[in-house]
Amino acid sequence: MATGRSHRPATRSRGIPEATVARLPLYLRALTALSERSVPTVSSEELAAAAGVNSAKLRKDFSYLGSYGTRGVGYDVEYLVYQISRELGLTQDWPVVIVGIGNLGAALANYGGFASRGFRVAALLDADPALAGRLVAGLPVRHIDELESIVADNQVSIGVIATPAGAAQEVTDRLVAAGVTSILNFAPTVLTVPDGVDVRKVDLSIELQILAFHEQRKAGEDRQDPDGDVPAVMPA
Repeated sequence: MATGRSHRPATRSRGIPEATVARLPLYLRALTALSERSVPTVSSEELAAAAGVNSAKLRKDFSYLGSYGTRGVGYDVEYLVYQISRELGLTQDWPVVIVGIGNLGAALANYGGFASRGFRVAALLDADPALAGRLVAGLPVRHIDELESIVADNQVSIGVIATPAGAAQEVTDRLVAAGVTSILNFAPTVLTVPDGVDVRKVDLSIELQILAFHEQRKAGEDRQDPDGDVPAVMPA
């Protein structure tokens, strides 16, 4: 079976913009839902609404894939699922290691969406000796000292970091030295990596702060009078 070490995604070589790449998973999620309902075709307007983008942007994104749909019919759902999955590299096996098996790491290990998208959790690693051998999501937790051998034996190219912030950079350095070239970082810190290594950061607190900003803006709009920017009720 092909592995992540010997194959790299084709998107960069095909000149697909990063913004388009970032939207492809949104399209794939919407298309997968349609496929599960046995919907054969979908219009650009319907798919754009399901993915949360405008239809002109969707058509532009699909033009990079060479998909233009059929006038009066729309896009073939199953073909687009295959095409986007292939473009994202999801038609091959991607072994992943998760480092840091606390509450978040354990939740990630139990997430069922990895396997359905071609990501195989090859190992769970933690620095706590007390966790060694404990089963999480059917896999035994292994000590961090085994990191290098696990990466080599499983040809791992993607690492997921769910450690405390203070340990994340050291873990990153070890993953990179072992040959990992892509990292998904859940630790609340910014990682430093060499050229050629991709890092995607998932910071739940930042996302919540953005939502708080929008909630505050909505609350402020509710307090405006209909004719201007002055609050209808001034604070005492």
